[in-house]
Amino acid sequence: MKFFRLLTPLLLAIVTVLCFAPAAWAFCGFYVAKADTKLYNKASQVVIARDGDRTILTMANDFQGEVKDFAMVVPVPTVLQKEQVRVTQAKIIERLDAFSAPRLVEYFDPDPCAPAYPNELSAAPAPAAARSEAGSARDDASLGVTVEARFNVGEYDIVILSAKESGGLETWLKRSGYKIPRGAKQLLQPYIRSSMKFFVAKVNLDKFEQSGYQFLRPLQISYQSPKFMLPIRLGMINATTEQDLIVYILSPQGQAEITNYRTVKIPSDANIPLFVKNEFGEFYKSMFQTAYTKEDRKVGFLEYAWDMGSCDPCSAEPLTSEELKQAGVFWLDDNSASDVPVRPGFRRPLPRSNVFISRLHVRYTRDKFPEDLIFQQTANSESFQGRYVLQHPFQGELKCQAGREYKRSLPKRFEQEAQTLAKLTNWKIQDIRNKMKLSVGNLRYSWWESFLSWLRL
Repeated sequence: MKFFRLLTPLLLAIVTVLCFAPAAWAFCGFYVAKADTKLYNKASQVVIARDGDRTILTMANDFQGEVKDFAMVVPVPTVLQKEQVRVTQAKIIERLDAFSAPRLVEYFDPDPCAPAYPNELSAAPAPAAARSEAGSARDDASLGVTVEARFNVGEYDIVILSAKESGGLETWLKRSGYKIPRGAKQLLQPYIRSSMKFFVAKVNLDKFEQSGYQFLRPLQISYQSPKFMLPIRLGMINATTEQDLIVYILSPQGQAEITNYRTVKIPSDANIPLFVKNEFGEFYKSMFQTAYTKEDRKVGFLEYAWDMGSCDPCSAEPLTSEELKQAGVFWLDDNSASDVPVRPGFRRPLPRSNVFISRLHVRYTRDKFPEDLIFQQTANSESFQGRYVLQHPFQGELKCQAGREYKRSLPKRFEQEAQTLAKLTNWKIQDIRNKMKLSVGNLRYSWWESFLSWLRL
């Protein structure tokens, strides 16, 4: 069964910003839209805050159906006590999603006939930086199952189990009222062989009704272990299609990466046609699928890597120190720069926040991802984001020689944007060209004029 997900509304907002940061890598653009997890029908989310061998793991619940049927079984490296488990608010994962989502930005060409002044900031984008309790103890023992701990947290009844063999564990779970999918026995065995424990949760209906919450809240667990991993194989038991998993890793160091599968940066910093502004969700889904297929469906994609104290352009406000602590950041001091407000779109000119976020996107199936995800932290603090650019042509009169040359250059630029979009998405090039005619305003050309303009370049 899948065990992570957060449903959030798709936000498409236009935020106007100024460009004042003199740093050579600053984008200084107009944020238009973001590709958050709402794009995916089967998207799961998990937050991992880790420093050394200490981890706080937050699981966003994706259960759909009757609350009484909910069951969560998560392999964990150690026996957890009640103090190590808490419920948290879904809003924190929403915030991380919004902050790190791939984004669409737009720029406007300046008047090519306007006089140039020294030190004038260009409007063009700067290049990216290399950036229930049942059964007696006797019955449990006969099944090879030991109840290591039992407690209640919020609306959840939780038991921590150890087991000697997967058939006994499966039987225990079913006898205890947990609705475990078929095929669990096979997938539980590897965790038992590696001496892992099992965090098992179901809903206490009385407490859930008393809580007043409409949806189940995310569960957050804290533990200490040298194993830096995320179990995903149990998420494949009932899977009939590919599943998307978004992992937000928070670290005091730098980027995190997957070690047992390749970690690849998502294609980024591409200029694409203006009409994509109204189709950004479909564009990103197509682009991700194209990249996923190209990489033989067995890599993890890095969609965002950045210090949490800044963003450029910002698709959402950086999280405050209080929000970061709710997300599990236990090493944060009380003087975090993240508490200082910043206008959307601005790079915060403040010291590093000592929290680095890596957003990893894994689309997995049983045949392509036979192993759980294993991560490592690195000291690489290079900034990266999935970022896609709309470049608006100048729409005013062009009476100077530079203006005429600029106008002649546009057909080639539009064709390059069309070719780039086709390559990224596998959309038909002619369909793209047809749509672009609606996007270039009064800068329309007949076929022969475009051809001659091309020859003159």
